[in-house]
Amino acid sequence: MSEGGAGTVSDRGVVHLIDDDEDVRRSLAFLLGTAGQAVLVYETADAFLRQFEPGPRACVVTDVRMPGTDGLELLKALRARDAHVPVILMTGHADVPLAVEAMKAGATDFIEKPFSDDVLLASIRGAFAHLSQADAADAALVKFKARLASLSDREVQVLDGLLAGNPNKVIAHELGISPRTVEVHRAHVMTKTGVSSLSELVRLCLLAGRMT
Repeated sequence: MSEGGAGTVSDRGVVHLIDDDEDVRRSLAFLLGTAGQAVLVYETADAFLRQFEPGPRACVVTDVRMPGTDGLELLKALRARDAHVPVILMTGHADVPLAVEAMKAGATDFIEKPFSDDVLLASIRGAFAHLSQADAADAALVKFKARLASLSDREVQVLDGLLAGNPNKVIAHELGISPRTVEVHRAHVMTKTGVSSLSELVRLCLLAGRMT
């Protein structure tokens, strides 16, 4: 197993490259290293799984058909570990149905051999872009949950009414307060949670597990 230098292809992310063909490993590792990409190489998926520990900014580039654990089984193993790492599959033309099955199971992309250098590099950039978007979404959700925790008891009651789809008058009647007071609490809920619309509030509450 070897490692290339960190660089700009994927904002210093690490690519875990898996292929049982030594010539392919050497060629692709050289390509990625030349492009400034950190890379770790493995002969088999089993060797990768024995050593892999989830960390920031990593993706997997793996052949589909390999001795032992194949690309689809690798993908399932990573999902079983709850490892949120993008997986790019390299496939021969006859392996496309298997690659499609893997895509349905959560693979980020698949590229057919033989492929150009640009195709592989673009796929890796896409994988890390997807990872960055997921990281940003996770951070936003953590912030939203903290904002929810800052609501007063009365604001939480008004929020529950909103999430139930009740109009202000109904919420006011249930809480024994005036519709105008509900409007004030509703405005506070929107401001404190940092949302710009009721639909955004509902969406984030769903993601945060605040409603089912």
